[in-house]
Amino acid sequence: MSVTLPLLHSGKVRELYDLGDDLLMVASDRISTYDVVHPTPIPDKGRVLTGLSVLWFGLTRDIVPNHFISATEGVPAEYRGRALRVKRLKMLPVECIIRGYITGSGWKDYQATGKVSGVSLSEGLLESQQLPAPIYTPSTKAEEGHDEAIDFEETVRLLGSEELAAQLREASLKVYEAVAAHARERGVILADTKFEFGLDENGVLTLGDEVCTPDSSRFWPADGFEPGHGQPSFDKQYVRDWASGTGWDKTPPAPPIPDEVVSQTRERYVTAYERLAGEPFGAWLDRVA
Repeated sequence: MSVTLPLLHSGKVRELYDLGDDLLMVASDRISTYDVVHPTPIPDKGRVLTGLSVLWFGLTRDIVPNHFISATEGVPAEYRGRALRVKRLKMLPVECIIRGYITGSGWKDYQATGKVSGVSLSEGLLESQQLPAPIYTPSTKAEEGHDEAIDFEETVRLLGSEELAAQLREASLKVYEAVAAHARERGVILADTKFEFGLDENGVLTLGDEVCTPDSSRFWPADGFEPGHGQPSFDKQYVRDWASGTGWDKTPPAPPIPDEVVSQTRERYVTAYERLAGEPFGAWLDRVA
């Protein structure tokens, strides 16, 4: 039987529904590049995002509290596998980006300035090279358009608290390091990722949204890793590369995605789950059925 829940918010990828005391966070199969949603879904993408987030919430819960309550209890059957029951949070207006390797926009920034989001780096780094230590490069959270890179001082201004800004930075780095270590043991490099945090009803810093998924992270196979160029990946970089090669000007509407690109993207997402979770993708679906 279909369940009708009050819709609180619909984003590029997720819907947020009212469960009374808690929320239902549902991941769709929509995919966006350059902040524009394509009309073509990627089958099973929402289930991969949800399954991986559950994995990481469990792995990092002793580092920082998170909003995850259950993937089954209180979750309507029609949403199982792609939905999480989560706590309500007062979300903070900062995206916490951690870079362990120099790639993407960070590489472009470094080539132009020798810095990434104002963080000075040593000369002579190669594209995709591992940094001496992961760096924290926060950004704004834009409701529309592109997020903008900011420095630590600006996060203090946005949050109104240097202590809270420092907590965000420390928690982000620790979660990244824990996930990156787990991934590396399974032959996967977590090049970079982003986190979102909020405050719970008691004002406690709490990890929210999704965690270290192929939508919010760059995952590379460790075998064959070689700095000096871009890397093959288990994330939506494949779709970004396709989109940037179409001649599309990166403004709405986004072009439909060809069947071959859809198939290859789904394969990358499912491979990410299976390598990182150490189990077949179907095992996750069976657990939440």
